Amino acid sequence: MSNQGFKEKIAVPYAEALIDYAQSVNLLTEATKDLSSISTVLSESKDLQVLLNNPLVSGFIKKEILKQLFENQINTFVMNFLLVLVDRKRISCLRNILKKYLELVYVLESTTIAELYSAVDINEFQQESLIQKIKSMTNSNQVKLIISKDIDLIGGFVIKIGSKIVDASLAGKLKRMSLYLDTN
Repeated sequence: MSNQGFKEKIAVPYAEALIDYAQSVNLLTEATKDLSSISTVLSESKDLQVLLNNPLVSGFIKKEILKQLFENQINTFVMNFLLVLVDRKRISCLRNILKKYLELVYVLESTTIAELYSAVDINEFQQESLIQKIKSMTNSNQVKLIISKDIDLIGGFVIKIGSKIVDASLAGKLKRMSLYLDTN
């Protein structure tokens, strides 16, 4: 079994336990916000990832760094969860655990994740309008919109919802026209 497959297998019970505990103390929304911010910090800091994955760095040092980064910014039980992962030598699986946790919470809360690639920045009114359309299309209670700017689209946008793709970009239209002209 690959190391990545091993980490994904380990992530599921930890993520489920975290959700169960957060629900039992009525802090699921707060825990999700905290874990989402931790996930953002991890994805933005390669140095932190390397440090947490390094087996030669002592658990004490890892705990101190996590405390300095997140203490008084996240819920106490989330902080304790991070420290338990260090104690059990599972902190290297943190990204996988966070990913699995967020996936499970989104399913639990009937949240659809939509990725939007746009050639230009879109304003809040456009975002809200798009979210309402996606809600009606998917029958979801909530939509989490992940916005990325892609100048290669020339104009318009591309939306990915699960395995579905809606391509309303100028680049996509030009590509379809090109394919049509090549076949005739």
